[in-house]
Amino acid sequence: MPVVEPLGATVPGVAHHLDEINGVPLHHVTAGDAGTPVLLIHGWPETWYAFHRLIPLLADHHRVIAVDLRGFGDSGTDAPAYDQASHVQDLHLLVERLDLGPVHLVCQDISGGIGFRLASTHPEDVLSLTGIETTLAGFGFELLADVLHGGSWHVSFLGTPGIASLLLPGRERELIAEWAYPLMTGPAGGIDPGTIEEFVRTYSRDDAWRGTEGLYRELFVDEGATRALAEEHPLTMPVLAVDGVNRPFTANTFGQVVAGELSAVVIDDVGHLVAQEAPEALAEALLHFISGVER
Repeated sequence: MPVVEPLGATVPGVAHHLDEINGVPLHHVTAGDAGTPVLLIHGWPETWYAFHRLIPLLADHHRVIAVDLRGFGDSGTDAPAYDQASHVQDLHLLVERLDLGPVHLVCQDISGGIGFRLASTHPEDVLSLTGIETTLAGFGFELLADVLHGGSWHVSFLGTPGIASLLLPGRERELIAEWAYPLMTGPAGGIDPGTIEEFVRTYSRDDAWRGTEGLYRELFVDEGATRALAEEHPLTMPVLAVDGVNRPFTANTFGQVVAGELSAVVIDDVGHLVAQEAPEALAEALLHFISGVER
């Protein structure tokens, strides 16, 4: 796959690619040239750059791929749909195009639903699944929208079609830098201002909120589909649940959709964005888990 010049921040030893996958220009980065592949899927308000400190730690042992989902980062923003099914098809075709499968799939935050659906519907693509601070519709995600019982306004706001695209352009810095990151990170923080600037850059592109709207809308149109899929096709590959501040949210969720082996890890002294806040601890947990799977 051809290498392109990065449009924003990058990491030494990482190659950038922009190729049409499933009719959408999909930006992804690669690092490492040996070992089983690890595919990293970001959450919100993130892009592939959420893993920029984690990638070098994994690339010493594995081939690493981090993707910008359609509508995010430097991937295309003019697709006809941004639902989970479209993201899953993108990733399935990317795995085929790069001849990766099966991969160790790693999902953070709201991408957990994409990871679960890919693993459930295309188990041949997924050697193991790791969910980081994530949950699924019907298994806890809906609690995050319940503002009367500890949920957050942004879940419904971002999931309302067209509202984010109407109201947020020009206010990206206020939302991401001044609200989201202070709320989502732990007391130690650990996220440098340059990282946040990279996210502000990509979320400031034309139509950059369409991907966000599509992912959050999934909660409100799921109507039991995720639970039905879990009952019909529970996960049979090894699964690792990684929790930070919201322990044991991820472990409780995936404990309900796994028919095989489930492992759980808690990383202390972090907030919600574990890959950004504690890449060393996360890399240690991932490498230990993956080596056990491969043994």
